[in-house]
Amino acid sequence: QCFQIKEILDAMVLDGNIQLKELKVDGGAVKNNFLLQFQSDLLNVPVSRPVVTELTALGTAYLAGLAVGYWKNQEELLDKWQLDRKFTPHMDEAHRALIYKGWKKAVQRSLQWIDPE
Repeated sequence: QCFQIKEILDAMVLDGNIQLKELKVDGGAVKNNFLLQFQSDLLNVPVSRPVVTELTALGTAYLAGLAVGYWKNQEELLDKWQLDRKFTPHMDEAHRALIYKGWKKAVQRSLQWIDPE
């Protein structure tokens, strides 16, 4: 999963002509510290996990609150996001390139398993 996320974000950075400075994450998988550290190492950017990790439901509540005027605008909601932990990259560039190359090679080889018939 970390490698797939890297591939997607690399494409977004390239196509959007932007630079990824930080990745904010949510969902059940973010409880796994090893996963988030590896993602940070692979992307070479900090990965930030919020206190509230199930943001889909919270986002829905925020949108409902905005719709009924409980909050005046989105800026009021920005302060609600609170950091639980930030994972910073520690992997050196040579190792990062080596394991990513290995993953891409494995993906290419796995495509040969598909029977065209």
